[in-house]
Amino acid sequence: MADPRNEKRVFISDDTASMADAVAGRFLDRLSRRLHGGRIAHVALTGGTSGTAVLAAVGSHEARNRVDWSRVHVWWGDERFVPRGSAERNETGARRGLLDRVTIPEANIHAMAASDGGLDLDDGATAYAAELARFGTAGRPWPSFDVCFLGVGPDGHIASLFPDRAEIQIVDRAVTVVRNSPKPPPERLSLTRPVINTSKRVWMVLGGADKASALGLALAGASYESVPAAGAKGRKQTRFFVDRAAAAEVPADLIEQDW
Repeated sequence: MADPRNEKRVFISDDTASMADAVAGRFLDRLSRRLHGGRIAHVALTGGTSGTAVLAAVGSHEARNRVDWSRVHVWWGDERFVPRGSAERNETGARRGLLDRVTIPEANIHAMAASDGGLDLDDGATAYAAELARFGTAGRPWPSFDVCFLGVGPDGHIASLFPDRAEIQIVDRAVTVVRNSPKPPPERLSLTRPVINTSKRVWMVLGGADKASALGLALAGASYESVPAAGAKGRKQTRFFVDRAAAAEVPADLIEQDW
């Protein structure tokens, strides 16, 4: 029998800004709970408008300084293979909004390869898989993320796993290369479904009316091949944090009233 605590649930805010603020508080509380007793936390970050807004809200939240960031390791669900510091990189937005505003060791920031870093795309995937394996748990060559943030595209893609492409089917490695991406830039690196789905908690953040159809399909149980967001599921918890515009097609019984 499925664990009812892990049913997909939707939390709705009036707009992206209020959603980001609410998720930021929830995330910092989750980190504090995880770190209690000297434990380590691994989290996977995302980019995009909503994801970057959440990270910026964490970075400006008063509770950020109550977290021992020396015991937090941050990773990325995907990255654009462009030069380091490019505005197109998810890492750039995360550093500006959050990581440069907290005291976190550089060794705890596990960024994916950049196009000007001396590795080609394939070597970048191999290097990131090796870095993940350094923190592997439960016999898997990757850590179990306490929280894995994901954005969701209008087409239902998550990380850089796009609909009806080979990358969404990969289960024999932790990191895949993406070439000729349907969304620019064309070259990317992405975690694969097995890594995402061994996260304890998957939190998808999305806003805007153009995401309503993808959200509705993901909640309705669409095929993960055609709607990758439908196949993202945390081992303990799967949550969609959305603004009101994105929630237009959400069934009432899936809406969580108590934040």
